[in-house]
Amino acid sequence: MALQSLADAPNTLREYETIYILNPDTINDKVAEVNGRVKTIIEERGGQILNVDNWGKRKLAYEIQKERKGIYLFWKYLGNPEIVAEFERNMRLLDPVMRYMTIKLDTDVATGSRETEIDGETYERAATTAADEEEIVTGRAGDEAEGETVEAAAETTEAAAETTEAAAETTEAAAESTEEKN
Repeated sequence: MALQSLADAPNTLREYETIYILNPDTINDKVAEVNGRVKTIIEERGGQILNVDNWGKRKLAYEIQKERKGIYLFWKYLGNPEIVAEFERNMRLLDPVMRYMTIKLDTDVATGSRETEIDGETYERAATTAADEEEIVTGRAGDEAEGETVEAAAETTEAAAETTEAAAETTEAAAESTEEKN
């Protein structure tokens, strides 16, 4: 462990917030892998995770790596500058990471003085990216939306078949009517 900065009071940590953006095509397993790596970095170096959240797939302010959207992940934690340095070093090495930013919120925070919002399901929720609005509309939003899209297509096909049958009956009736007149 690195020496504590002389600017910090003894036995205290700094409070940080890090937001990173992953490629929008990143699957949930890969998101979980990146989150696991971040969790390990913080915990192995004596930090404390306060909050983790997956903000989902959002539109970017500008194009990054030819992408218009990204998966936003938010981490709030207590640590020292060594943790931030290792965190950001890993962000540069991971392929799905498009951008990241860390902000120091507070200094001289006593260890254990901040409430953690982490429970058993927090990491699972943070690894699951909900489909964005556009994907739901176009029918590309995972298995549930895919099932709904398939059902809708089947209903449309069934309605088209009924319309075709009705048109055939109408044509047949018109042909019989023409024959009777002749």
